[in-house]
Amino acid sequence: MKLIIAIINDDDFRAVSDELIKAGFQSTRLSSTGSFLKAGNSTLLICVETSRLDECISIIHGHCRKRTKMVASPSLHGSFASYPVEISIGGATIFVTDVERFEKF
Repeated sequence: MKLIIAIINDDDFRAVSDELIKAGFQSTRLSSTGSFLKAGNSTLLICVETSRLDECISIIHGHCRKRTKMVASPSLHGSFASYPVEISIGGATIFVTDVERFEKF
């Protein structure tokens, strides 16, 4: 058994969640915030049988898209001016760990 920790953009949450439910996966959603953009993310905790791990990751991958966004650059020490830079946001960051014990009651 594996635990997937998937950090996804809030904009992608509904599509990912709907597809996971259709495929029979249950998840727990935690609201999280990235440190750079201070933007909202959803962190999903998903416990899956090892045999279905790739299927679950494929669903997440298929519904989390990268996009670009213009943001003000971080100011340097002593500098008051900032200029816009284009950054890539979205997609997903996924961690997979072994589950030593699982209980649901």
